[in-house]
Amino acid sequence: MKTNDSMYSALIDKKLVPVIKISDPDSSEQLADALITGGLSVAEVTFRTDCAAEVISRMKNSRPGMFVGAGTVLSASQVDEAVAAGADFIVSPGFDADVVRRCQQVGVPVAPGCVTPSEIMAALSLGITTVKFFPASAFGGAATIKALSAPFADVSFIPTGGIDMHNLREYTSLPCVLAVGGSFMATEKLIASKVWGEIAARTRSALSAVFTP
Repeated sequence: MKTNDSMYSALIDKKLVPVIKISDPDSSEQLADALITGGLSVAEVTFRTDCAAEVISRMKNSRPGMFVGAGTVLSASQVDEAVAAGADFIVSPGFDADVVRRCQQVGVPVAPGCVTPSEIMAALSLGITTVKFFPASAFGGAATIKALSAPFADVSFIPTGGIDMHNLREYTSLPCVLAVGGSFMATEKLIASKVWGEIAARTRSALSAVFTP
């Protein structure tokens, strides 16, 4: 499997990316600890709340070993905001050439959303070989990714959307899948309720599901 940056080795190792929507930055450190306790030192903090950049900054500053990315990045200005906060990678729900080029200019890995051959070819034209596949379940799930991997053998996918413990292995078993993103390990409700033990347990269970034959 090829990727567009060696920094993705953290994703390859665990095959899972918790997709985080968090509204209280004061919970940043406790959330990071819950994920680490569960066995993951990676997180994608979505830019779907006003405090996303602060959460990224607090996670990176307090837990420097964490690999923290910014998700739902829709513009070049958000790329700058995320990078200033310390984001290790950028994820976008769709393909936007300006977002990709800005990431390349500032030297941060980016996984743009691509679900069609045309979008994948547009990404390849800019040197991108790792793409987000979103929303995965709505666009045919693992079967579609497997079909796309035939003509695009050098492309790695990060499927997200509609994935949980019931269908996780369908995706992670595909050689072309770099990692799977999902909110099921740390849902918005669990984070708001500050049930850190439950988040750690769900993370641990997800890892077990991925790596247990």
